Amino acid sequence: MPELPEVEVVRRGLERWVAHRTVADAEVLHPRAVRRHVAGSDDFAHRLKGHRIGTPSRRGKYLWLPLTDTHQAVLAHLGMSGQLLVQPHEAPDEKHLRVRVRFADTVNTELRFVDQRTFGGLSLHDTTPDGLPDVIAHIARDPLDPLFDDEAFHQALRRKRTTIKRALLDQSLISGVGNIYADEALWRARLHYDRPTANLTRPRTLELLGHVRDVMNAALAVGGTSFDSLYVNVNGESGYFDRSLDAYGREGLPCKRCATPMVRRPWMNRSSYFCPKCQRVPRVPS
Repeated sequence: MPELPEVEVVRRGLERWVAHRTVADAEVLHPRAVRRHVAGSDDFAHRLKGHRIGTPSRRGKYLWLPLTDTHQAVLAHLGMSGQLLVQPHEAPDEKHLRVRVRFADTVNTELRFVDQRTFGGLSLHDTTPDGLPDVIAHIARDPLDPLFDDEAFHQALRRKRTTIKRALLDQSLISGVGNIYADEALWRARLHYDRPTANLTRPRTLELLGHVRDVMNAALAVGGTSFDSLYVNVNGESGYFDRSLDAYGREGLPCKRCATPMVRRPWMNRSSYFCPKCQRVPRVPS
């Protein structure tokens, strides 16, 4: 699934091409694309019509389009293959086009939600006083948020009594970090994914957060990570951070620090990639 950098790339594209435009009409071409909008396809389309879109926002992997004249927002869940594309009106419909939004202006573009696997979707929600869709109000701030509290995160790690990769993927502690960027940050910090959090020192926590931010900013600079054609920006272009990965997907290749072959281990229905020399397995207390 797309992680914070990929979602932020899409958000920036929407800010450029969609913000401050008024919806002329919306067309739902597949009901599954709005299944999280419990009132159904017709209600979703009707309630968007005539409203002005504000500045697209994001928290972690969650992206939403606020409606400026209401206390509501369109929440976009990209799932495994969801794409938000800005296309000219005359562009042929994509094979897996699910929702189309047209605007009441003279700009020759429309917003399309395309989703091959239909795991993603759009839905309309009330917003909290902070402007978040109410269904994601419980999600923690992400590490690129200026208001993210490093010290509170460290204290939460010490109390949590879990392991470090589990903590990085826990959206109640820190949002936006997925499997790829967790492995990358842990490699940079020389931490094994099963390292207990209870004994992490404050300097180690701050160092790890620094690596999380560095790797995400590096990915943002090149459009995110695209292992296939499904992860694209609003213009349909793929990112290429996969060419710069130090850990993820590099099983059997030499570690870029010490040349030891990288290892992959099954982990929580995913995979973890690490260097067995630089990221030593934590000792089990006797």
